[in-house]
Amino acid sequence: MKKLFVLIIVLLGLDFSTQAQGLDTPRDGVYDKIHTPNREPVPYAHLREADAFWAKRVWRVIDLREKINHPLYYPNKPTNGRINLIGVLLQGLEEGSLTAYGADNDEFTVPLSTEEIMKKLSKADTIRDRFDPITYEPLPDTVIVTDFDASTVTMFRVKEDWFFDRQRSVLDVRILGLCPIREDYDQEGNLRGTRADFWIYFPDARQILVKNEVFNRFNDGQRLSYDDWFFKRFFGSYVVKETNVYDRYINMYATGLDGLLESERIENDIFVFEHDLWEL
Repeated sequence: MKKLFVLIIVLLGLDFSTQAQGLDTPRDGVYDKIHTPNREPVPYAHLREADAFWAKRVWRVIDLREKINHPLYYPNKPTNGRINLIGVLLQGLEEGSLTAYGADNDEFTVPLSTEEIMKKLSKADTIRDRFDPITYEPLPDTVIVTDFDASTVTMFRVKEDWFFDRQRSVLDVRILGLCPIREDYDQEGNLRGTRADFWIYFPDARQILVKNEVFNRFNDGQRLSYDDWFFKRFFGSYVVKETNVYDRYINMYATGLDGLLESERIENDIFVFEHDLWEL
């Protein structure tokens, strides 16, 4: 009887230990968030070539430093289940659900591997002309590798097509690609310009964008996904290029105030076109 009692105590102890080891981490909230992780992107309306009555290709830039775009920039590190836009894209690249394309052109013709992307994102500085302070003999060059910092991605270039669908009688827009842009500094910390690392084909990215939330300043219980944010065009941006015979960006023929006015002209021409279609 005594041995049976000891055996029962041991079994209960093992069962309790197993349950304790299998406990999940505490839930950070009052309910399980199952809606957004299981969402699917809303499919685009079918468009026939014959129904594309008019079309215009436009390139624009989303500056993440603008207040309206801060939900795409923050947090720089994963916080409370949220990650920023560049984090979502890199997560898709690491998982293999997304493919990155070379930034030399925006036609999605040169796919890049994950290793190539990480090599592009990391920064390598070479310290040359080093000498031993005692013997004054030359020392080998030193290479300092800096890991990728999400906060360095301050802009996104967007490639999109505006078109008028005469079957639905609407002026619509489809985003084709996203390109993260980083500021490039020299060893002295001086800004040398910006650098584009890769392009992401947006229709493929929708599958992962729709499963990640964007911060809502007004309601934590009703947050949109990144796909919703782009679909509803809640971002702020400015046009940097339209299709033209010279294939030039605006800054190649207009700068300063002239460049800003040219950007606004392109934006306005699209909506004036739609307005003129319905004007009596």
